[in-house]
Amino acid sequence: MDSEQNKINCVVFDLDGTLFSSHETIYYSTLKTFEKLGIKVEIPKKKFYDLIGQHFTDMFDEIGISGYDFEEFIQIYKKIYFEFIDLSKPYPGMEYTINKLKSAGVKIGLLTTKSQGQAEKILKHFNLIKKFDGVMGRRDGLKHKPAPAPLLLVLKEMNCEDASGALMVGDSELDIQCGKAAGAKTAGVTFGYRSRENLQAESPDYIIDNLPEILFLINNYSKR
Repeated sequence: MDSEQNKINCVVFDLDGTLFSSHETIYYSTLKTFEKLGIKVEIPKKKFYDLIGQHFTDMFDEIGISGYDFEEFIQIYKKIYFEFIDLSKPYPGMEYTINKLKSAGVKIGLLTTKSQGQAEKILKHFNLIKKFDGVMGRRDGLKHKPAPAPLLLVLKEMNCEDASGALMVGDSELDIQCGKAAGAKTAGVTFGYRSRENLQAESPDYIIDNLPEILFLINNYSKR
């Protein structure tokens, strides 16, 4: 078989729980947003962390929060988020891995359930925006993960329209389901907000314990 057909030439990352440990930023921003809205809520930390990666409306349904205007919530949340941004930390080896992928000619994308503007603003804050060939946040009229549409669109924007040459990397079932539905290869990361067992239940192509493992994975795959 032609080695080019086996080559992974595009890697698309989830954001929260994959590139950044951002649970505290998300949690405290959420609490303060509801406080600003004058809505008293009880949000158990562990359950909240276990749901990170889902769309907020799904998370709040799961926790049992109702009686709020989502559009108003999200507009306030996006502003408050950056009050807590320094609680977010890159996972070990994140920039090293991205730089090595770029130097190897691999295109880099981001796929998150955060809004498009918020995703771009976060990457700019951490001086990462120029390293990404495509950024896909939540966009009006487009289904979010686990639907394949956002992954297929960001791959198209990256000129990586053959999804079989792409690797979707994320910490949740939504990332793996999205990648599989799009026809991409999938890698679940064990250091995010889901357990190894949760990831294994989704049968990703790979399970990795740190980001630099992607470099060995791609190198080995391209030699098949």
